[in-house]
Amino acid sequence: MCPTESRDARPVLCVSVHDVAPATWDECARLAQAMRAVADLPLSWLVVPQYHRAGGDAARMEAGLERALARGDELVLHGFTHLDTAPRGPGLGERFLRGSYSIEGEFAALPAEEAARRIQRGLDWFAERGWPVRGFVPPAWLMGEGAWEALRGFDFDYTTTWKHFHLLHGAGRGSGGALLSPSLVYAARNRSGRLASPLLADLLALALAHRPLIRLGLHPPDVRYPRLLRHAQATVERLLATHTAMTKAAFARRLLASNSAVTYQYGPQ
Repeated sequence: MCPTESRDARPVLCVSVHDVAPATWDECARLAQAMRAVADLPLSWLVVPQYHRAGGDAARMEAGLERALARGDELVLHGFTHLDTAPRGPGLGERFLRGSYSIEGEFAALPAEEAARRIQRGLDWFAERGWPVRGFVPPAWLMGEGAWEALRGFDFDYTTTWKHFHLLHGAGRGSGGALLSPSLVYAARNRSGRLASPLLADLLALALAHRPLIRLGLHPPDVRYPRLLRHAQATVERLLATHTAMTKAAFARRLLASNSAVTYQYGPQ
């Protein structure tokens, strides 16, 4: 970076902690601690109001998230239950995405009315706690037509799929658009994934090096494998030399101000 170049002009790194719920809180907190051992960077916490797995201490989680907000982090609505319970169609693609890829894609096949109902229940849960929320990220990054239709009725600034950062319309802000930004992520649940995903993340980070945004998504199982955690720390440390860390909501505000990312109407991508 030359001496006159503003850090604000640099590309952005967004680090998010997924699947935040009482049952996963200890692992999520350890992920955040590992990231902050590298740098005091802002995080986006993807919170599930009624996570399908019981357990944990809700009061302890909420106290932790209050502290996160106080230090400048962001809380994101991450579905409502994080479990796909809709009937499955016969298509091979759908069966793979909603079976082999993930059984937690809650919004993969919901009709618009039910998707809207769950989003509203999630927003009500946030409002009861006085927590701001500007983003919605569907579990497993899966959204069907119904979920996309439902999103149009809410005042979110953004959503994300695995491949794109989607700038939504917001209140009176036009029509929205999307930015290509595949997420760096680890496949911690099987041995082959644990071996391959760090290599794939390195290749993806290299390919995205000069793009406006790199996203790193961390999940609770990642913390159980020191090799993955060390790789995430090394990746963040390396990227911070060239990227500015910010929350997804802050990045959305940057895009809204510049209006530079709008490339097509938002919808299934």
